[in-house]
Amino acid sequence: MNVFRPGNGKVQLSEAQIAARIRELGEQIKHDHAEQEPHLVCVLNGAFIFMADLVRAIDMPVTMDFLAVSSYGNAQQSSGEVELLKDLRMPIAGRQVIIVEDIVDTGITLNYLLRLLEARQPTSLKVAALLSKPSRRKVEVPIHYLGFEIEDAFVYGYGLDRGQFDRNLPFITSQA
Repeated sequence: MNVFRPGNGKVQLSEAQIAARIRELGEQIKHDHAEQEPHLVCVLNGAFIFMADLVRAIDMPVTMDFLAVSSYGNAQQSSGEVELLKDLRMPIAGRQVIIVEDIVDTGITLNYLLRLLEARQPTSLKVAALLSKPSRRKVEVPIHYLGFEIEDAFVYGYGLDRGQFDRNLPFITSQA
């Protein structure tokens, strides 16, 4: 059996901590959306593991779609320019939409997505983010379902990459 190693970094959030928080978020989403099933929109690539675990933690019917944006490329800091790489396949008008994001850093990407999706007239638009770094915020954005608030450090694992590697780590670690 392979044992994942966090490279030279320190584990910030364990697999158990992440799983427990996602169960709580799933319950909160179910409670908040008892009247109409939510439509979750996963922001690829970083949120795919969070999305998979989150939808399994929501004990009610849900629909989902995926989009991809880029503001980082292979860099560790955002360029400030957001590019839509893959758009939604399903219409969201009249739906209760939850954007599922891996990490909210500057807020620039999420602000772009909120404006893009608001124009498509969902009945509600909320955000579920695994991580938030409020100290890096350049644009204030709402986060309705937050996993964890973290310090300003480069983190990877659990879907977040380090030069396209380490997404498969079952925990979140930071670069030393």
